[in-house]
Amino acid sequence: MSSHREAPEISKDPVADSSDLYAFVSPDDPDTVTIIANYVPLQLPSSGPNFFEFGDDVLYEIHIDANGDARPDITYQFRFRTELRNDKTFLYNTGQIKSLDDENWNRRQFFSVTKVDSHGKSTVLASKLPCPPCNVGTVSIPDYAKLAEDAVHKLKSKEKVFAGQRADAFFVDLGSIFDLAVLRPFRDKHLVGQALFDKASKAVNATDKTNVHSIAIQIPLDMVRRDGKKRVRAKDAGAVIGVWTSASRRRVEVRGEKGGNDVVVGPQVQVSRLGNPLFNEVIVPMAEKDKFNSLPPSEDKKFAEFVATPELGALLPVLYPGLFDNLAALNKKKQPRADLLAILLTGIPDGIIDGFQNNTGKVQADMLRLNTAIAPAAKENKFGVVGGDLAGFPNGRRIADDVVSISLRAVAGATVPLVDKEFKADAAAGLVEQGLSINDVSAKLLKKFPFLPTPFDGFNNPS
Repeated sequence: MSSHREAPEISKDPVADSSDLYAFVSPDDPDTVTIIANYVPLQLPSSGPNFFEFGDDVLYEIHIDANGDARPDITYQFRFRTELRNDKTFLYNTGQIKSLDDENWNRRQFFSVTKVDSHGKSTVLASKLPCPPCNVGTVSIPDYAKLAEDAVHKLKSKEKVFAGQRADAFFVDLGSIFDLAVLRPFRDKHLVGQALFDKASKAVNATDKTNVHSIAIQIPLDMVRRDGKKRVRAKDAGAVIGVWTSASRRRVEVRGEKGGNDVVVGPQVQVSRLGNPLFNEVIVPMAEKDKFNSLPPSEDKKFAEFVATPELGALLPVLYPGLFDNLAALNKKKQPRADLLAILLTGIPDGIIDGFQNNTGKVQADMLRLNTAIAPAAKENKFGVVGGDLAGFPNGRRIADDVVSISLRAVAGATVPLVDKEFKADAAAGLVEQGLSINDVSAKLLKKFPFLPTPFDGFNNPS
């Protein structure tokens, strides 16, 4: 969660595992959109001497659909190359690292950025941009924040990019949720928990004090909109973009003998992808998860049945008896969940929620849909659109959005009245949550790009 280790095969390949995707109108520059794709999840900070890094053999991509056909109109490709300075030492660094080209830093990583248009034309925007090092500790890196700031690159093509280690700001009570869907704030109401607990308890952020590797890009809004306009209205179809990220490997790789170079041949094969948080994690059955990761969003009609009748929606009335009776009655009708189909696969049409739409048309596809004409909120609500904050999930996704609780409320029936005025959601549907917020992340978000916090260091955060 949101997509950490979400499928059997990709859980064995963390370097290519897309763990979170964010897309939002930038609060530090509202004429731009910020997109952040996280990989290599659940990193323990004290993991030397071989610290985490991007894969030199992985093609990382961020895709943007501007016309609603679930095919990329713009793709940004990121490729990485690792260089070893000293082959006579086992150390990541042989002294303090005070700059991105410090000679004491032994294992450095660089990246290139290529832009691909809807016709397949590729343009290399930058090459050999330095990544910052992993945050070894305050002795090795006395001013990590400055190093990371130096690794933010403004391209001549107007984009701003960053690639490197960050603190994981996604908050989730993994230990509780995957223990038969126990929610600690409601554990005494749980079918089994009733016999074990006499009261609620505070949730635990299982991903706190772990790091990820982030690819972040900030793009002028007129460059991602279908008509190239700098100003659009929120009701205009051209205001909405769809975003997803993917990772691919070459079809065949042969390991070189005796330290020789590896040989990779064949086309790129997609092994990971992510649009909406929790989609493959919670909606797609385990038998289909690896297949989902291999397909483009334009094929997602194959998974619409699991959105229309979500397994979790059937489990909630059973696991929390008496709390979701209206949901249980709705389930018995066996009608497809039109609210969830809209939220996750087509976007919400105009006229359903006052002042809001993020509809991309009839093509069913798992994409983060962002209405780029809706300005950043002056005061964010962690429940996003469900909480009355139109700048939050499922309108794109901000870092502080509680996507777990938003998704729980939607599945529990809180969003059904949007499409069925006669349905009355259970009181619990508007109250259910995991019990966490961005305040349960021990690192603070930055107020400017790339927004994710400084990674936890190994010295002060031992395993």
